[in-house]
Amino acid sequence: MLALGGKLKLAAVLVLTFPSVAPTLAQTSGAGSHSPHGNLDMPCQNCHTDNAWRPIRALPEFDHNQTQYPLRGMHQAVACTECHLKPMFKNVGLRCQDCHADIHKRQLGANCEQCHTVRGWMVSIQQVQQHNNRFPLTGAHAAVDCSSCHKGAANSRFQTTSTDCYSCHAADFKAATNPKHVTAQFGITCNQCHSTDNWLNAKFDHSTVGFALTNSHAVPPRQCTDCHLNNNYNLNSTACVSCHMKDYQGTNAPNHAMANMPQTCEQCHNTASWLNASFNHDKTGFSLTGMHTVPPRQCTDCHINSNYTLNSTACYGCHQKDYTSTTSPNHAAANFPQACGSCHNTTTWLSATFNHASTGFPLAGAHTVPPRQCTDCHINNNYTLNSTACFSCHQKDYTGATSPVSHTGFPTTCESCHDAVRWSDGKFDHSTTGFPLTSSHTVPPRQCTDCHLNNNYTLNSTACFSCHQKDYTGTTAPAHSAAGFPTTCELCHDTSVWTNSTFNHDKTAFPLTGSHTVPPRVCADCHVNGNYTTLPINCIGCHQTDYNNTANPGHFAQPQFFPTTCQKCHSTNNWLNASFSHTQYSPFPTSHGNANNVCSTCHTHSNDYSVFQCTGCHGGNNANNFHHDKVSGYVYNNINCYQCHQNGQGGG
Repeated sequence: MLALGGKLKLAAVLVLTFPSVAPTLAQTSGAGSHSPHGNLDMPCQNCHTDNAWRPIRALPEFDHNQTQYPLRGMHQAVACTECHLKPMFKNVGLRCQDCHADIHKRQLGANCEQCHTVRGWMVSIQQVQQHNNRFPLTGAHAAVDCSSCHKGAANSRFQTTSTDCYSCHAADFKAATNPKHVTAQFGITCNQCHSTDNWLNAKFDHSTVGFALTNSHAVPPRQCTDCHLNNNYNLNSTACVSCHMKDYQGTNAPNHAMANMPQTCEQCHNTASWLNASFNHDKTGFSLTGMHTVPPRQCTDCHINSNYTLNSTACYGCHQKDYTSTTSPNHAAANFPQACGSCHNTTTWLSATFNHASTGFPLAGAHTVPPRQCTDCHINNNYTLNSTACFSCHQKDYTGATSPVSHTGFPTTCESCHDAVRWSDGKFDHSTTGFPLTSSHTVPPRQCTDCHLNNNYTLNSTACFSCHQKDYTGTTAPAHSAAGFPTTCELCHDTSVWTNSTFNHDKTAFPLTGSHTVPPRVCADCHVNGNYTTLPINCIGCHQTDYNNTANPGHFAQPQFFPTTCQKCHSTNNWLNASFSHTQYSPFPTSHGNANNVCSTCHTHSNDYSVFQCTGCHGGNNANNFHHDKVSGYVYNNINCYQCHQNGQGGG
């Protein structure tokens, strides 16, 4: 009954609360009624009271946080029926647009929470995150509401609003008077001067126009009208004089206009200080150095009578008076060139130095010490000397010279022997004559007279014989003259030591090799009786005795076998170890049987090699001891053996 009573009360409340559901409740109560909220798993009394279905309790015991949509912000103050229009609570959507109409007509998409939150319907610009895509809101732009820029509130065309400053600030541009933007024809790219932080505190980057403001152009804090008089912002020149013509014309120290100074003010002036001008004299092609700068020079020190049209950088242009009055030496009298820079410099005018090397005659050695005066050489103030020859100044030294010999007849090219270090210590480079002095020609320290007898310096031959004829004729080992030796001494002798001569026999038609050189040979070994003229170059010419006396085999007795062309068998390495070609006479090998290349094995008569023996080895000279198998009618003697066995093998 209690349960039924509760359901009836709930039905009554629902009828009162939701009249449209009354018929439904009436229809369902008779057949077993149920909750119009559907399957809502909670006691009715959490929301309803025992008195009536409505109104519901002021503080229903329902935790909305346990649902899929916790209530936050302004949703917490809304009555249930403002969102739940039907008793079936779970049929309510979770998206903003399910309850809230899109007054933006989908210009901004369906995601309301991009701008709005549950804390309040009106939002600040900071919350419009999408604004960063096209036009980030910074500075003062972040403090205004949407309608300040997007006119027409929710119906504004958000996506097509221009991002150009002028599109919103045209009125500000036209109303600006300091300076007047319209009159000055300023560009409408406002962001060149203005920022979003403060519209009034504009700043202009003057360097963007090609004329950066520095130093006095910037301080004290300049106003545009300081330079742009009468609101003239169409200046088209960055030349200083375009603004400073009055300063140029009024300057009298020096007087710029009278001196016709150029109007390129920046050559001397800068923006740090107009009055403290400095001029870079280097740009004129005449740098100021040394005394030209100290004591601190004034322009008028050189530019007399305010003459700034000087067109010469020659020292003489200013120092003519110094040139004509100089007496040590007298420049004018000596006809010195007027190129003062050759000797003088800007450090000190009086301490002049002259680079003598520039004349083609550098001063070195004794020409510089003791510290020379110009008059030491330039006698009688003569500076027109046109010769650098030593003799032109040292003729007296030349004619008076007696050591090592009188120079009379010597060439007057003094530098051949003398130098500037010390005149008396003359040295002559003999190699310049085509005859260098080497070895014994230089030691012991030679005097010129050792070779140049009777002061004869006109020798015209470099042949050794011209000086050594006495040595040639006096030589006896061997006697050069008697042997008819050539007088080209250098073939055997050198300058190291005259007596230790060496002769290159290769230069003759008979080079010495082998035993012809050892033991160390002396010329007389071959050149007997001092004969250096008729010796033959064939072996027999010297070795006839060896040839005649040779007995094994006997050469002289049988020249048909042993001719006098010794080199066919002998060599210079070893005379006794001869080699003989047997095949030139017979194909019979010298190594046959036990002969072992010993001639006398077959040739038993040393003086007659036409005689030979076979039977001595084959049968012991006894026919009974020899049997010639398979050969009938053979004759047992040496000649018959050779007839068949000429090559030492089987007969044919």
